[in-house]
Amino acid sequence: MRSGGDPDPDDYGLPRVDIVVPDDARELDRDVLAYHREERRRRRRARTRRITRPLTRFGVAVPIIAGALLVALISGVLMTVFGPQPAPRPTTARLEPDPTARPGDVGGLLPAGNVTLADGTVKPLREMRPGVIGIVPPGYRCGPLVADIAAQTRANQLNFWLVADPRRAGGREPVPVKDVRECAGTAHRGTPLVVEDERGLLAGTYAPKPGGTITTVFVEPDGVVAGVVPNQKSGNDLNQKIKDLTVG
Repeated sequence: MRSGGDPDPDDYGLPRVDIVVPDDARELDRDVLAYHREERRRRRRARTRRITRPLTRFGVAVPIIAGALLVALISGVLMTVFGPQPAPRPTTARLEPDPTARPGDVGGLLPAGNVTLADGTVKPLREMRPGVIGIVPPGYRCGPLVADIAAQTRANQLNFWLVADPRRAGGREPVPVKDVRECAGTAHRGTPLVVEDERGLLAGTYAPKPGGTITTVFVEPDGVVAGVVPNQKSGNDLNQKIKDLTVG
């Protein structure tokens, strides 16, 4: 320092820097902490750049495409598990021209008449083949039996129709079509086909005493009724009767 207060010139020609050296090193603690905080932020930014570099190398297109593929994969799995399953194709077999029993009896054809499908299509009863017809009694509460029949018929490439008995019984009201549809929707491993039988042709023929649980009617490819089971229960007997329709 010169006597006039001006700093001495630097021998190396470098710009002058005012450096203050504190008497107590503890006065630098705040600066040291600020330095370490900045270093930690720098390291975090470096790690983030290393992780995201593969995704950002080609801009935002890669994350968008990856997200779309993930959504499509999840949607496909959910639709496969919970979505409606395609119904089996109708049989090409001809109706039995000479059944061993009269219409409406086991060994005979279904009674003559029509029912209405859920989409409003009118269908002759005798075209409901091959498969199982489930007659839902008044006051019936949906249970696992519907799902069991739906799964077994689908596994054997058969149809499964659900129709409500339109009669009252013991103070119980007929099950509304809306409730039958909701019950059919609980069968995730098959597709019950809901039909309306306002005249009660099926119920009057195969469930003369309304009540209990579902009455099942087993119909072979040629339209012959192979069996009728009131108060159907799940189990091996049901599964075997459904399998027999494919070889009958």
